[in-house]
Amino acid sequence: MKRVSQLAAFALLLGLASSTPASAQTLSGLTVEQLHTQRGVAIDTRQSAFYNGWPQRPGGAQGHEAGALNLSASWLSRMDDNALRTWAQRHAITRSTPLALYGDKADTSAIAGRLDAAGFSSLHLLSDALTQPQRLQKLAHVEQMVYTAWISALQKGEPVAGKPAGNWKIAEVGWGKPKLYLLGHIPGADYIDTNEVEQEPLWNTVTPEQLRAMLAKHGIRHDTTVILYGRHVYAAARVAQILLYAGVRDVRLLDGGWQSWADANLPVARGFPPEITPAADFGAPIPAQPQFMVDTAQARQLLRRSDASLVSIRSWPEFIGTTSGYSYIKPKGDIAGARWGHGGSDSTHMEDFHNPDGTMVAADDIAAMWKQWNIEPHQRVAFYCGTGWRAAETFMYARAMGWQHIALYDGGWYEWSSDPKNPIATGERSPE
Repeated sequence: MKRVSQLAAFALLLGLASSTPASAQTLSGLTVEQLHTQRGVAIDTRQSAFYNGWPQRPGGAQGHEAGALNLSASWLSRMDDNALRTWAQRHAITRSTPLALYGDKADTSAIAGRLDAAGFSSLHLLSDALTQPQRLQKLAHVEQMVYTAWISALQKGEPVAGKPAGNWKIAEVGWGKPKLYLLGHIPGADYIDTNEVEQEPLWNTVTPEQLRAMLAKHGIRHDTTVILYGRHVYAAARVAQILLYAGVRDVRLLDGGWQSWADANLPVARGFPPEITPAADFGAPIPAQPQFMVDTAQARQLLRRSDASLVSIRSWPEFIGTTSGYSYIKPKGDIAGARWGHGGSDSTHMEDFHNPDGTMVAADDIAAMWKQWNIEPHQRVAFYCGTGWRAAETFMYARAMGWQHIALYDGGWYEWSSDPKNPIATGERSPE
């Protein structure tokens, strides 16, 4: 209640709050059926990990109420009033839309106070939330997007849902020498430099022989569960996607990356990576999953198929040719016939796919963005960006969402634009 009072006081200073801010104690209850009758919206106030399907407690509910939106109380410090309005507009919520909150008491109180202060007038509690497992929805492969408390419990040997079947390793991924890693990293984490899996001049994936040597160096076999995180999620995703292509069966990402670990105030180690015993053999051919990569010739073929999408994960200014997005890529524009899969404000950001805390946005939101550009889960979908990092992040999200026919166009805009024979498009354009 103290947190709600502080939020309400702040809102009063802005002239936004009523004299009696809402809280979990003052809200009336609605059942799921009653909420649907009123054409209202359920709001899940828990962390995105629990919304996505990780059980909050052993044996607890897995997933969220069908159609519920995630507005985590943990995001409030990162959302100003404009961000909250934008979130509501994106989900077609008005101030009079009936909203039924559920989650822990403290979380629902915090969200209720903030929504009330912002002028949302029809706030309720969802009285039968999470009581019927058959009604819940979750991320198809939630185990591929792990969260901080899960890693911490795994390291302690405590029982966890989605426990790796065999040996597992955790590694931080970054570009170049491990400067930030040396100052603080997840205890026990190895360090992987993206230069170990990419090569100039186009920053495409290294050869199978080089991949085999890299995997052996880090003690990784095809049956090793590899958990990756980075200071930037897309750096870890780049390596994750390449490991899957190589044939590592179980690759997972820490949702939200290093920042989520720092935010949780969990233990931090300093210094050099631990000594790794090299793997004697990968135990499978490389690449064992070649369908996860397409080259330029295959990308051209996808453009001619009605059952496929070549998807640009670049900012809108990059897509329409206002900027190339890179100091070392001179041509502007994008692949003619490609579909826009969203990205962020520029070539180094991915806001369209991130919650305020940097975790993956709800799968329904991603699917809706893509559907607007005729990108569908039944299609053969290949993602690309400039050199592969941003596209790899969306590849990993799509895989967690259960999309089965996905790949990365490794060369991306850098390789495509280097050949003047390849058609490009510039200017404003729509999905049609």
